[in-house]
This record gives sequence, C-alpha cells and structure tokens, in this order.
Amino acid sequence: MRAPRLGVNIDHIATLRNVRGVDYPCPIKGALVCQRAGADGITLHLREDRRHIKDADVYAMKQAIDIPMNLEMALTDEMLAIACDVRPKWVCLVPEKRQEVTTEGGLDVINNDKLPDFIKKLQNAGIKVSLFIDPDTAQIERAMELGADAIEIHTGAYAQSCLANDPVQIAFELERVKKGVMFALSKNPTFLVNAGHGLTADNVAPIAQINGIYELNIGHGIIADSVFMGLDKAVRNMKQAFGI
Repeated sequence: MRAPRLGVNIDHIATLRNVRGVDYPCPIKGALVCQRAGADGITLHLREDRRHIKDADVYAMKQAIDIPMNLEMALTDEMLAIACDVRPKWVCLVPEKRQEVTTEGGLDVINNDKLPDFIKKLQNAGIKVSLFIDPDTAQIERAMELGADAIEIHTGAYAQSCLANDPVQIAFELERVKKGVMFALSKNPTFLVNAGHGLTADNVAPIAQINGIYELNIGHGIIADSVFMGLDKAVRNMKQAFGI
C-alpha cells in the first residue's frame, strides 16, 4: 500500500494574520515551511468574502512554492478569472455559503448546470480540476462523466463522528468513504481520488489506509498542532500519523 500524498491547507495561518490586521504570520512563509517538512502540495481557499486568504496571497504563493498549488474556490465568474490568470496546478471546486464557519458538505455536481462549461474553461487554461463531493456514488459517477481530473471526497461526517466518539457512526462514515473510493476506481482505475476535511493526527489513519486514495488535504488540524509543536513538526507528525 502506498501512503497518500499530503496537501497542507494554509488558510488558517491567514486567519490568524487577519485577526489583527497585520502582515504576520505570513501564509507564504508557512507554505515554505510545509514544503521543507515534506508536504506534497499546498492548498488555499480564496473565499468570496476573503475571510482568510487574500488575492495577493494566491499570486505570491504561485511564485513562491515548488510543489503543486491547489486553489479551492466557488463556481463564480470572479474566481474563474483569477484562476485562469494565476494558473495553479489544481483547482478544487467547492460549495460556499457566506454564513458557514467552514465548508459544510460536498458540491452537488448532479444539479449544477454551470459545471460543464466551468470545468472546460479551467482545463483549457491548463489547470487540472478536482470536485469536492460527498462519498455518494451518484455524485462520483456524475463528476467522472463531467470530465473532472479528480475528486476530493468530503470526510467531514467521518471527522464529526470521531469528535462525538461514536464508534457506530465512525464505522458507518468510514465505510461510506471506502465505498466511494472503490466505486470511482472500479469505473476508472487510474482516476485520482483525494479526500479531506476535518482530519487530524488522531483520526487520519483509517482514512489514509484506504487503498487507492491519492492525496489527503489537511489544514486546520495541522495548524492547530503547530501551536504546540511548531509547523515543521506538525507536518511531519501528520505524515507519520498515516501509519503507512
């Protein structure tokens, strides 16, 4: 079994910066620490309300890092224009609500008329496209039909069941993720299946050990751990927590 790649989401370095309205801590410096510590990619989410990552961060990040950049964004014309200008390696399309604390669920790719044209425009700009979706076979099948280059399975329900310390629900949600991965790879064995949301060093191993997951994107758990152990060690600790 191959250990999945680790994409580190550095959004909450920017959250800390923005609380005080200063220019530190710098998300770019944080990303470079993660890169040196063994991160395989850097994820950042440019939200419509700019609550953490700012436009300047996106442009600066593209120039600063040597590992793939994954730009999470909503399906808006504004975000499409920015992505096509910056040209990150990856764009992950996510649902977005202004009132939510964090992304609450996967994108509904079945009932979204904007997606075909949106995906095509990104791919025509040389950007690979991932769709952030729930582990639902109908959603996964539609994502593949749309020509996405990858999916990212939303692990939030699994993470919440871990926080609730509910063994029955943990097993149920873990099985949903496993079935989602197996379903996608049964359709196309070379298709890229990523996963993420709410994962921590305490709950990541069962997800990381699902055969076929290409990459895990993890942010809040790593940044939270870095308060106590430093960012370099938090990244290394997360990779060790995969247990592979």
